[in-house]
Amino acid sequence: MSQRALITGITGQDGMYLARLLVSKGYEVFGLVRGQNNPKVPFVRAWVPEATLITGDLQDQSSLLRALDRSQPDEVYNLGAISFVAYSWENAHLTSQVTGMGVLNLLEAIRLHAGADPSRVRFYQASSSEMFGRVQEVPQREDTLLWPRSPYGVAKAFGHHMTVNYRESYGMHASSGILFNHESPLRGPEFVTRKISTSVARIALGLQDGLTLGNLDAKRDWGFAGDSVDAMWRMLQQDTPDDYVVSTNETHSVREFLQVAFAHIGITDWEQHVRQDPEFFRPAEVDLLIGDSSKARDVLGWQPEVQFADLVRMMVDSDLEQQRTAA
Repeated sequence: MSQRALITGITGQDGMYLARLLVSKGYEVFGLVRGQNNPKVPFVRAWVPEATLITGDLQDQSSLLRALDRSQPDEVYNLGAISFVAYSWENAHLTSQVTGMGVLNLLEAIRLHAGADPSRVRFYQASSSEMFGRVQEVPQREDTLLWPRSPYGVAKAFGHHMTVNYRESYGMHASSGILFNHESPLRGPEFVTRKISTSVARIALGLQDGLTLGNLDAKRDWGFAGDSVDAMWRMLQQDTPDDYVVSTNETHSVREFLQVAFAHIGITDWEQHVRQDPEFFRPAEVDLLIGDSSKARDVLGWQPEVQFADLVRMMVDSDLEQQRTAA
């Protein structure tokens, strides 16, 4: 019998990479999709046609119970969230309901579904480096004090602690991956990395002149989403559930991202193409995030394969191809 997995947030970057990884490992994959007319569904079907899509909503526990009954999963990966940090200030309540309370709804649904053996369904929670916010130590580890500085970070911290609570209270096999920034050509266009790669591609093709950004000096630990989902899978293969930082252990600024992206299309004096606007600065900025993934490397045998510069070039190349096709 093949393993069965249910992925919430399968329409997102991580969900699509994870679905393809699990299919390659022989899993029967089910994906939770919110709304019958979700515009991302055709792309998911093209990316991973083997996956079975189920309608459900993290805010509706009854729909989660139905999805669990339909999929009968051995593993559940909760990647569903309102994940754009800037938006979380505009709609803090919805972000809290989906990204925070959604975790509780799913954990409780799994507990009810699993019955007498709560550990029989293994659970992965997508925690975030944004929980560290105003960082209390550098680099950040699994036991670093959380100090989130956005509604998104606060909601993720709630979900993270609730996952630990269900693990300790009910004996659930529930693990959290504290993922630092991870990108790919599938990243949404609203995120700064994809905004840069798309704009650079369009500038190279003569379709636009420049781009406007916020804080160029913000530093992040940027890795490849394809590497990150491998760590997720490895966590649920462990006999004992736990929490793991998933990071490259390197930090790079938005400015460095711009430099590598523009250099890839032959532009060295990139500053003339970039304008800063205070509108794109966060109300409470997170200046530096860098993880220490020693535990994941030692326990899971995981390590990132794609380096920072290669990731940037991969994203620019993908957007060059997309923009040429669309032109």
